[in-house]
Amino acid sequence: MQTERTFVDELKYQYKSGGMHIRLIFINAIVFLGIGLTIMVENLTGTRGGPVAHFLTDVFTLQSDIKLFIYKPWGLITSIFSHFSLGHFLMNMIFLFFSGRMFLQFFTSRRLLHVYVIAGIIGGLFELLAHLVFKNVSDTAVVVGASGSIMGIFMAVAFYRPSLKVGFFGIEIPFIIFPILFLASDLLSLGSGDSVAHFAHIGGALVGILSVQNIHSSTNIINMSEKFGQRFLTFFSGLFRPKQKMRVQKGGRPVKTDEQYNMEAKERQKKTDVILDKISKSGYESLTKAEKEFLFSQSKK
Repeated sequence: MQTERTFVDELKYQYKSGGMHIRLIFINAIVFLGIGLTIMVENLTGTRGGPVAHFLTDVFTLQSDIKLFIYKPWGLITSIFSHFSLGHFLMNMIFLFFSGRMFLQFFTSRRLLHVYVIAGIIGGLFELLAHLVFKNVSDTAVVVGASGSIMGIFMAVAFYRPSLKVGFFGIEIPFIIFPILFLASDLLSLGSGDSVAHFAHIGGALVGILSVQNIHSSTNIINMSEKFGQRFLTFFSGLFRPKQKMRVQKGGRPVKTDEQYNMEAKERQKKTDVILDKISKSGYESLTKAEKEFLFSQSKK
């Protein structure tokens, strides 16, 4: 009989088995709850808008003033995972869930993560440059939220599959209409002073569009990001990886590390198991010449 999972177990299951969009939602939720609960405790026990609230604002928001940003550059990253109001958080997570689920129909989880992060960063840079160049961009002093990142995901799906259709009140309409309408709204709202980071949305949307152009090329913006990320991880994992012992052939010449040797042995065993399984089902005569030779060579070891 299947036992019901507890609430905590269900959360663990969703985090592990869900796609990257689910994990991003978890991260955003943890940051949101951490910020909200900390500020609530300060409001109850101390001064509203006290030093803790100011500290959290400094850490989890992007300063739109370039002079302040120079001293707090981490906001380019932290702000795309942060929300300070429940409405803002819920709206963004709903859009992230649906756009992320659609994205994963065509692309990998790793690519979704890269689009989310790069679109968020470029969106933040767009907002910074806009405040530097224009006088009446918006009234907000800080930028916060995942909107720019989500615009990138929306646009990537829409421009990769422009013929994709979705149901809307019983009618099938092209999905591309929705992100285009959002983008048009941002363009028309520039300079309105509505305290919305429209330039961040536009920057994120641009990354989404570029992410599906020349998608198999090494110059594709997300392909370059993935390549850099892999090199970064390889470099740092190499710093902490224990030194590999070298296996030697006759004559003392080193040829393979323990890791390489074990990996090859594992692959050989897997191939042997497949061949043995084939024999059990169809008999020895069903093997190809190459499979027979491989099995013979393994039996001699």
